[in-house]
Amino acid sequence: MTGTLYLLPNRIAERPVEETIPTYTLEVLRRTQFFLAENAKSARAYLKAASHPQPIAELHIEEIGHEPQNEKIDEWLTPLLEGHDIAIVSESGCPGVADPGSTIVARAQEKGLKVKPLVGPSSILLALMASGLDGQHFRFLGYLPIKEPSRTQALRDAEHQSAKGETQIFIETPYRNQAFLEFLCQTLQADTKITIACDVTGEAEFIRTKTALEWSEENIDLPKLPTIFAILAVKSRKNNERKVKKDFKHFARKKQGSFWRQA
Repeated sequence: MTGTLYLLPNRIAERPVEETIPTYTLEVLRRTQFFLAENAKSARAYLKAASHPQPIAELHIEEIGHEPQNEKIDEWLTPLLEGHDIAIVSESGCPGVADPGSTIVARAQEKGLKVKPLVGPSSILLALMASGLDGQHFRFLGYLPIKEPSRTQALRDAEHQSAKGETQIFIETPYRNQAFLEFLCQTLQADTKITIACDVTGEAEFIRTKTALEWSEENIDLPKLPTIFAILAVKSRKNNERKVKKDFKHFARKKQGSFWRQA
């Protein structure tokens, strides 16, 4: 009898494990001996925080990295064929969703192995839930291109698609959060809605939706914390084709204090 490949969600913010990880998910974690982790060090910290009953050093933890090597995947899945369960642990959130674990899941499906997703936090879905944007039709685009003109064109294409009623969701490297918000406001139509979901489930959690124009008028300084951005353009632009062409020098650059206290 073969084992089960569990998809084990991780915390998305530094909070006690029990606050965001369900009881059954923790039960599976604590009885599993084999783990495939995006990052072995952070996986060990997670297993320790989740009170795994065995010494962490005795567990079998394979690091798959950001781009799992195809030639190693079958080797990693071997314990399943021997009757052992394996859990894929994401660096943050749900394995297989904007996550390298999807490559391993695809191989398991090809081999006809049992795959079982477990319940846990997803910053993408939680941000969408709290955004007030279209939750029926949405698309996750990950990172925009870094270089111009591809970056601006990709955002304009996304805005055009969102005008059809499809929320567009992005992520950005935390230290670029402020620059990314300014880029959104400078490039999008004034009435396009922008959601900022910062440190979701964390102590500094902040989720707010405003138009590009409204955000451009805020005196804010985004913290360097994991953040989800989402946009949704209005479907009709009969009387509002004006883009935001603000000078963003008025954005706060304070070293102390969180931006939502300033907003």
